[in-house]
Amino acid sequence: MCGNNMSVPLLAEAVTVSGTEKETAAVIFLHGLGDTGHGWADTLNDIRLPHVKFICPHAPKIPVTLNMRALMPAWFDLMGLSLDCQEDEAGIKKAAENIRAIIEHEARNGIPPHRIILGGFSQGGALSLYTALTCQHQLAGVVALSCWLPLHKTFPSASSGNKNIPILQCHGEMDVMIPVHFGAMTAEKLKFIVNPQMVTFKTYPGVPHSSCPQEMAAVKEFIEKYLPRI
Repeated sequence: MCGNNMSVPLLAEAVTVSGTEKETAAVIFLHGLGDTGHGWADTLNDIRLPHVKFICPHAPKIPVTLNMRALMPAWFDLMGLSLDCQEDEAGIKKAAENIRAIIEHEARNGIPPHRIILGGFSQGGALSLYTALTCQHQLAGVVALSCWLPLHKTFPSASSGNKNIPILQCHGEMDVMIPVHFGAMTAEKLKFIVNPQMVTFKTYPGVPHSSCPQEMAAVKEFIEKYLPRI
């Protein structure tokens, strides 16, 4: 198959931060609710590596229950942000399929799954975790910022069984939208799904539901470690 972006809807409009030399690896990074790929492209450009391509797709606009059914960019519907609220199982699974289509497209065009890191912030981080853990391919790693694991009760049985996937999970300690204890509980859950030593959970004092330079430095270090130049 050829590398036609039009065959992968999310890639057709995605923001791509290209490498400055032959691209041998990729980071697919998913934005949060109400944002677009542009929201993270500049931040990721600051930590880019010459051999790594960054792909920042845009979520489709859908009605979001949490926000009075307002139409906004979202990877799946959100009914609430409590641990016991109903989840959009069909939407989550469909969104994961769409992200896997990007992974497959990159593989057809020369960047194999084991050279791809999947990452995201908030809802995008949640989707990156779910997609990586249910993907049949062994990815290079996951960067999960200020997020949670969707459909957590379906794990570990929902997992594809790739237990050696490195996961960097980061969370601001002053996050009132997705409280840091949600992140801590997610990290503990992840240790039952993958090998515990593969999970790194970092928290940042004084940081709300956003990123910070220290966090992005950790993300860059993680990418350098798991997507080295070849």
